[in-house]
Amino acid sequence: MMTRTLLLVLIAALVQGCATNPVTGKNELSLVSSAQEVTIGEQQYVPAQQTEGGQYLVDAELTAYVQEVGNRLAAVSDVQLPYEFVVLNNSTPNAWALPGGKIAINRGLLVQLDNEAELAAVLGHEIVHAAARHGAKSMGRGMLLQGAVALTAISLQDSDYANYILGGASLGAQLISQRYGRQAELESDLYGMEYMARAGYDPAAAISLQKKFVALNKSKNTGWLEGLFMSHPPSQQRVDQNTETSSTLKAANIKDWEVGQQRYQNRLAYLNSKSEAYQAFDQAVALRANKENEVALRRINRAISIEPREPRFYGFRANLSLSDKAFDQAITQYSEALNRDDAYFEYYLGRGLAYARTGQKEQAKVDLERSTSLLPTVLAANELGTIALASGDRATAKSYFGEAANANTPLGQQAALNFVRLDLADNPAAYFTVNAAVSKGIITILVANKSSINVSRTGIDIAILVNGEEHRKQIQSGPIAAGEQVRLATGWRLEGSEELKAAKGVVVAADFD
Repeated sequence: MMTRTLLLVLIAALVQGCATNPVTGKNELSLVSSAQEVTIGEQQYVPAQQTEGGQYLVDAELTAYVQEVGNRLAAVSDVQLPYEFVVLNNSTPNAWALPGGKIAINRGLLVQLDNEAELAAVLGHEIVHAAARHGAKSMGRGMLLQGAVALTAISLQDSDYANYILGGASLGAQLISQRYGRQAELESDLYGMEYMARAGYDPAAAISLQKKFVALNKSKNTGWLEGLFMSHPPSQQRVDQNTETSSTLKAANIKDWEVGQQRYQNRLAYLNSKSEAYQAFDQAVALRANKENEVALRRINRAISIEPREPRFYGFRANLSLSDKAFDQAITQYSEALNRDDAYFEYYLGRGLAYARTGQKEQAKVDLERSTSLLPTVLAANELGTIALASGDRATAKSYFGEAANANTPLGQQAALNFVRLDLADNPAAYFTVNAAVSKGIITILVANKSSINVSRTGIDIAILVNGEEHRKQIQSGPIAAGEQVRLATGWRLEGSEELKAAKGVVVAADFD
């Protein structure tokens, strides 16, 4: 009967969650409302950008150009959302869309495109992912399967902080790294090309784009496999469908289709002129991963000499100094990065750690809190907990250690231990069980240490009810190891007809080293 009731409840929920897809016109399951999608996109847009290198700021005109092309496509889409388009400072070729129309493209993908129409093909494809609610549908599946958002690792390979994202910010990281299904990709190709045609772009650019992706996928290029191909797998089927779609669209619309090759090359001229700098940066990242720091430093200095305005270069050099324990130098270098981009979490995080190592706790706290406001991470939470504890603010320290403890990493495990040490002193009863036993009239208690801390002493309040009369006392134990159970004498003995009616014990104090 219960199984049938649960089934009926689930069916009712699914029926209520059905809605018409505004792009395809199909009736689909939707457990996330349109208003919720917009809110999710707005909340996750900045944290998601942070996980992918932050915004590319050196050439503001390039971002304005991408926004212009994106807005032109958004204006003819089937769904009017608060669309936004940014260029991210990441060498990995990738593009992604969050629910609600928040879209990003990496500079690493822009340099692989040949013309404006191919850019329109990429952005149109991402617009459809948002408009057709593909991300929202994946969220719905996740809600049904797990009901919660897991911690997510930061994907930046060139970051020393491949740490774990805390709290709700992990949702955006999961959404942009998800792998879309074949149907979602085919839909985004089809309707994205329709948007291209409505905006006047040659839909055939989607064919050349997909052919390029298929060829690159066969080459097993690591950057592509870690970027666009992971979330948007290319295929010959997509090439064939795009060819058919282009023919249909061109047959129905006789016009001069825009390709915009020269215009695109003009807008990419500055970024392309700095290609050697970004190649040197990528080489430095690889060298750093192989612990070849001296060679990495030479490569990053070369990158700075070619493009002295790029904040990522200074941030990377600061990371090298921090890892070499040259803390004052790291502070100066992180500051140089922040002078060029004051909205990227890593520079605040790194400088905060360097300040902490030099005893400048207040400056460290300010930077780490700013880093957390941009992207909450285990590393920042653990360090803020350490600073709070050193200042005597146990409550704040516990809060930070409790957040960091959610990560299954060595740092998260250390934070969990720090949290338990604080909470054990504040709430010892939560970490011990106390049960009474009677043998030959002698009342004893079994005390079990459920914590991960070895304790040297505990104080235990005991109350018993014997023949309607309550008796109380406090006894102490000696050392109890983590996970150990000990039996303690209470000093009480039942006499004659006395009967133990109830017993309760609570650990009220615990000492440990």
